[in-house]
Amino acid sequence: MIYDKITNIGRYKGISHWLDIAVAFIEENDLAGLPDGRTAISGDDVFANVMEAEAGGGAGSYEIHKRYMDIQIDIEGTEIIRIGSPLKGAAGEFNAETDFGTIECEEASSCIMGEGRFIICMAGEPHMPGVAALPDRHLKKCVIKVSACREGSEEES
Repeated sequence: MIYDKITNIGRYKGISHWLDIAVAFIEENDLAGLPDGRTAISGDDVFANVMEAEAGGGAGSYEIHKRYMDIQIDIEGTEIIRIGSPLKGAAGEFNAETDFGTIECEEASSCIMGEGRFIICMAGEPHMPGVAALPDRHLKKCVIKVSACREGSEEES
């Protein structure tokens, strides 16, 4: 997990080819101006999803991805994103087609998002976005999906 101010996102160039493309997109574009839904950045390797939702109470399972890391940025509103440690032997459900699974966690670190912050949840890292931080639970956010595979490879890095 990487949690930092959006003004520092350029510091994380060099971790992976696909992450470099995502960082350049964030630096060069106004995310608040993106339409709701999917925006192509680099085919299926890097793309943005803009969505609106109501933050919840933070109960339930953590989500997990194997093919993609997430860069999560709140455009409007403030949420808490929890990063979990899976229970030993926990094997949640996973759908390889959608690259989405759930898993139970025993411990968590919480990151308060909001304007000017971002978090990168690495592939395989359990996370729970959308936990209410304020009485106003409305969120508009951008999630940039970044391939965890090396450029030109089907294997995860």
